[in-house]
Amino acid sequence: MKNLAVGVFFTLFAGLDAFSSFVPGASKIYSVPKSSSSLTMKIFDWKRREADETALNDPDGEVWTLNNIRSAPGSRKRRKRKGRGIAAGQGATCGFGMRGQKSRSGRPTRPGFEGGQTPLYRRLPKFVGRPMGPGFKKTVHNIIKTDQINSAKPGSVVNYQTLYDSLNANKSKYKIHKVLVGREEYVAKDVTVQAHAFSKGAAKLIIENGGKCELLKKTTGQVIGEYDLDAALARAERRKMKTLLRTEFLAQEEELNSVKKK
Repeated sequence: MKNLAVGVFFTLFAGLDAFSSFVPGASKIYSVPKSSSSLTMKIFDWKRREADETALNDPDGEVWTLNNIRSAPGSRKRRKRKGRGIAAGQGATCGFGMRGQKSRSGRPTRPGFEGGQTPLYRRLPKFVGRPMGPGFKKTVHNIIKTDQINSAKPGSVVNYQTLYDSLNANKSKYKIHKVLVGREEYVAKDVTVQAHAFSKGAAKLIIENGGKCELLKKTTGQVIGEYDLDAALARAERRKMKTLLRTEFLAQEEELNSVKKK
């Protein structure tokens, strides 16, 4: 058995020698030569053949500023030149075709046109006269509840930043803050609360406990004055009376119309 294995080994070895003598360079197939060259090549180097980047690639060189900073190779493409001959690929009709409405000069359709179907601005429901309707802007506030102010010490100034630093308020993406009444009883005494807006109920609780409500400017955050609770209550009362009078007027008008029909 050993003699048979030795014979097979010598037969294969002889076949490899014959193959190497028949095929030029076949003996080098089994070994991959390593390059001894010290040259290196970066990606997209062909786009900067003439650019000298030795100063930029030097870690101990100058700091990158607006004067020497450059965009990454390949990130800025040349603009497509249209109408400069058919050989460029976008000549003659410049990719707009020969016929049709979209090949003419000017805008082919008006803004919002969807080919004749009911456009989006007509499919959506409208809230006319409401802050979320068309032509209106709704101010979204970050809500601060009076529960979050209960841990404030007497005589201290409380705003969103102090509440956030004391872990009584979460991080908010809105920069305009409004104070509302919370679920728990308000127990803070002699506290000056600063916010961009207050509800009448929250302002009443703060003032009744000896505190003050200071209004902040929406753009700069500076204190612009103290919240006038009496004026706010008077405005609310006027709005309430106006709504009540309008309701009574509409009821009387409807009653007169029903009498005329009879």
